[in-house]
Formats: sequence, structure tokens, C-alpha cells
Amino acid sequence: MPQHADNPPKMGVLPMQDLRAMITRGAIMAEGGVLEDQLQPASLDLRLGHRAWRMRASFLAGKGRSVASRLAEFEMHQMDIDGGVVLEKGCVYLIPLMEHLALPADVQAVANAKSSTGRLDLLTRVITDEGVEFDRVAPGYTGPLYAEICPRSFSVLVRPGMRLNQIRFRIGQSVLDDRALKALHAREVLVSGEAHISEGLGFSVDLRPAPGGLVGYRAKPHTGVIDLARIGAYAPSDFWEELRSEQGQLILDPGAFYILVSREAVHIPPDYAAEMAPYLAMVGEFRVHYAGFFDPGFGHHAAGGTGARGVLEVRCHEAPFALEHGQIVGRLVYERMRERPETLYGAGIASNYQGQGLKLSKHFRAP
Repeated sequence: MPQHADNPPKMGVLPMQDLRAMITRGAIMAEGGVLEDQLQPASLDLRLGHRAWRMRASFLAGKGRSVASRLAEFEMHQMDIDGGVVLEKGCVYLIPLMEHLALPADVQAVANAKSSTGRLDLLTRVITDEGVEFDRVAPGYTGPLYAEICPRSFSVLVRPGMRLNQIRFRIGQSVLDDRALKALHAREVLVSGEAHISEGLGFSVDLRPAPGGLVGYRAKPHTGVIDLARIGAYAPSDFWEELRSEQGQLILDPGAFYILVSREAVHIPPDYAAEMAPYLAMVGEFRVHYAGFFDPGFGHHAAGGTGARGVLEVRCHEAPFALEHGQIVGRLVYERMRERPETLYGAGIASNYQGQGLKLSKHFRAP
């Protein structure tokens, strides 16, 4: 755990053993306690609480104001979710999380959607009291956490305790600049093929014709409800349209949501964590990613991986856009861990996507 006073702490992302120490010291708290299986190598899963508010608009608390003090401005109605409730496509909801924080002054945090959440096109972001940004928790923050949830493609059934978000804690900033990233790639081979390094490690989309020509999936516009507790329960064809390509090109439709895959297999060494960041807006009329955390050990051979391709959650904006095979669509920003996690991604924990290729969320049967 971080040391203070005349022994300044090492900078970097806090590993699971530091998170466990923070729980013991009361810096991370939860109703009924934090569960051991919430701990991931470099993050903590966050759980939905027991009540939801249907909101007329997304909002941030703003400096000097609490989330609770602003509910009256935006709430439409409240719901008890203990028996399970449907969050409807296109609506905005606010759900208090079970976890709350009392962070040391030198510890800050960033939140993100979990992989399965992003692959369902659930826009979900964490907000805090006095927050002026989504998914950012200020150093030394003490207070509750809330999840703002907007299902974009599918209505979903949720219950208390479900884990849609995750949070990563850090001391200081330890993001690798391009020079350090090039040196790490020379030692560890971070990506198969050519490494495009510019403010992170660039990766491209795989649209090459393969046997059968399957290159991705597009969400169908009118589907049933997905119960987030049901794993491997749904036929992909009920929710997704298969996309095939013979020319290595895909024209994205405005407003449509796609699951695609990176051309490169990526690797996160044990002493590093990474986050998928949006590529420059000038690349095209689309956004890549909702779920962006890559844990130490992702694609690492010692944790059962040989490099793993990144699944891309893509939403097209106002104009149709022709996406080409090999086009760079995103970048991975690498950051040093404060120390190596005691358990790596894919090594003895429930890691659903180690060694993945093109893959839907865990709620769907394998095609």
C-alpha cells in the first residue's frame, strides 16, 4: 500500500494486493463488505445498488454539489430493483453503487465499463459528488459512487449486485511516452506485426476475407430483452446480423453499433496495464470502444495467452463511412503498475476473454 510522509510512494496503477489493503483500511467500503472476487489484477469491479432513477437527461454534479442534491432536477421516477427491472433502450438511468470511497490524498481513480458491458452497447459511466468529468475520481475523494446507464442497442434486465463498471486506482501518472513504449515493445513484443507508436500503440481493424467471410456483427434494431444474469443463454442471430466481406471493406451505417476485431494480437506484460483510447477524430466518422481496460497479463504467455486480439465496439456517427482493412482505428495507452499484481489476467481468475478473437459478450452462445 502507499507509504506517506518522508517515504513517498512509488508511482503507478495500484495492483490487487494494494486494493485489498485499501479495503482493510477503509479507503474502499461497501454494503456488506467488498467481495474477494471483485478484485481484478489492476481494478475493482463495482456493483449496482438496490434503487434506480429514470432520468430525463445525463448530468454531472458539478463543483460544490452532490449527485443527490441534483436528482430533483432530472429524475422522472424511482424504481426498486431488488426483484429485477428492465432498463429500456434509449433511456437514461442512475443507480447508486454499493461501493463508496475514502481515498488517500495521493490516490485518484478512473472508471470504465467492463468488457461484457461494452459489447452489449451499454453506455455506462461513473459519476461522483462534485464531479466535473465522467469516469474520473479526484485524488482524496470521499463519498458515494453512481452509475449512469444508457442502453443503446438492447434493453437489459438488471438486479442489485450486478457488475457493469470497473475502477482502476493510481498514484501520480506513469503513462509511457512514445520513447518508453518503443523500448518496451523491443523487449516484450507488444503487438504482432508492425508497431504503430504515436501517443500510444495504434491498432487497426481486421476486415480481410476469411473462410466464410465473417468480419463482424451489427446489432439488430428490434430485439428482446437481455437478462444480464444469463450467461451463454442467447442465440446470436436473435440480436446480431453477421457481416461478411469479400473486398476487405465495410460501410458503417449512421447510428449503428458494430462488433469488430483488431488485426493485431496485443500483449500486456505483467508489470503494465493499458487502456484503449479513442483515436484522432480525423480518422473517420465513428467512435471505437466503450470498455477500455486491459489488465496485466492480457495475452501474456505465462498467463495462458499468446497475444490476444482486441474486440472493437464501434458506433458510426452522422455519415456513412467506408472502413478499410488495416485502417488504424484506436490506440492502447500503456501505464506502469506500482508493482506486479499477485495474480495476472487469465491466470486462475474468471477471465472471459483471454486468447480471444472476434467474440460477442458472454451472454451469447458460441456460433
